[in-house]
Amino acid sequence: MNHPPRILIAAMLTLLTLPGIVSAGDFEKYFSDRTLRVDYHHSGSGGTESFSLDQLHEEGPWAGSLVNLVDTLNLGEYMVRVYERAGARLIFSRGFSSMFNEWQSTDEALAGIFRTFHESVRMPMPLAPVQFTICRRDKQMDFHEVFSAVIDPTSPVAVHREKPVLQFPASALVKKGDPHEKVDIVIVGDGYTAGEMSRFRSDAKHFNDVMFSTEPFRSRVDDFNVWLVEAASGESGIDKPDKNIWKSTPLGTTYNTFGSARYILTTENRALRDVLAAVPYDFILILVNDDRYGGGGIYNLYTTCYARIDKPGMEWQRDYVYVHEFGHSFGGLGDEYYSSQVSYNDFYPRGVEPWEPNLTALVRGGKPKWTPMVSPGTAIPTPWAKEEYDSLGRERGKLDRLADDYYEKREPFYERQNAILGDPGLKGVVGAFEGAGYVPEGIYRPSVDCRMFSLSLVDFDPVCTRAIHRVIDFYSH
Repeated sequence: MNHPPRILIAAMLTLLTLPGIVSAGDFEKYFSDRTLRVDYHHSGSGGTESFSLDQLHEEGPWAGSLVNLVDTLNLGEYMVRVYERAGARLIFSRGFSSMFNEWQSTDEALAGIFRTFHESVRMPMPLAPVQFTICRRDKQMDFHEVFSAVIDPTSPVAVHREKPVLQFPASALVKKGDPHEKVDIVIVGDGYTAGEMSRFRSDAKHFNDVMFSTEPFRSRVDDFNVWLVEAASGESGIDKPDKNIWKSTPLGTTYNTFGSARYILTTENRALRDVLAAVPYDFILILVNDDRYGGGGIYNLYTTCYARIDKPGMEWQRDYVYVHEFGHSFGGLGDEYYSSQVSYNDFYPRGVEPWEPNLTALVRGGKPKWTPMVSPGTAIPTPWAKEEYDSLGRERGKLDRLADDYYEKREPFYERQNAILGDPGLKGVVGAFEGAGYVPEGIYRPSVDCRMFSLSLVDFDPVCTRAIHRVIDFYSH
């Protein structure tokens, strides 16, 4: 089992004992064992952003740790920080990313179009007024405050305290222990009609089995609870705007997010949160009852994955997507591939070290952030058959992914690319392989192949594995 190095552990312990920061055992001093959901609107364009509070909701029992209240993971584009109003002590923080920050790098946003996204932050219910702040990273990846408001949970009108209504049946798929001491995942479906709920339950079990047959989740299965919410849709399937297909579903998931045919997200955040309000959860997985290849994952927001297959024999692809996208939303892992079409512009600016634990720009003296894990004698950057791989990728990229014969035409390119990635001389090697984060040059990944890189069922590389262990440790203690 991989764990953070001793130096990192010492730094975490120092952080939690500094004056002005809450320490273990302080939960009952500052919070009650309920959940406060802070809803707000996040607006702007390519170069601007603003925030405005919407509503505060009291939900069910707090599912998170009672000990790890201050974030030590340093993941995400944003960080919510909550301070004791009376003494300005930091009592809670969490990193996260959002649809808004992804949208900001699209052509639409850069053209000056303004949009508003509904977002939520969940935290334990404070006992007294607090200063609620949201910080965002600057170009040097340092956090700076971009929004602040006083939240007074003692006010009779500030917090909506209606008892959360269980809109749809909920159950435990896996129950390993107290939610405070486990990572709590909720799996919810979209596009499943009431008559298709047995299919949803079967799909949820299948994907959960896939997840926990994949390392490092397999070795940490006892650290998780998994819950199901059977959200029945009025119609089967979800929206495909490019095909003029529109469905009535409770969560509003849709393909074609940001113009990408296979990117599945939802802008109906309030509806999603209301559906899940009565269930204890840390992380959300949305299964969509549709057969177009697709999914999505945003750190500490949610994961989406398609559940049906459009061709026999392609079941393994949906299994890949489920675990790959969870790598984003759970582990804060970045995409290591760089040849697929995306809607982002300069998502990783040159010369800036990404915050994602598995991506590096080698700006720290030419060394990757995972230098202690680099295999002995390995050159940095690390040579690999990139030129041939890229040539095959360009030819493969000319194919129509939605065409009926796509898989047949893709096969020879796919097989040769996999042979390159399977080079025995690079098996298990940790280095810095150029090509990652949607760009072929200037961003590097830890290994030649990984679940975050190729369309295959390969395991997570050692750096990604370590990152996932850190998140599990944080939420399960």
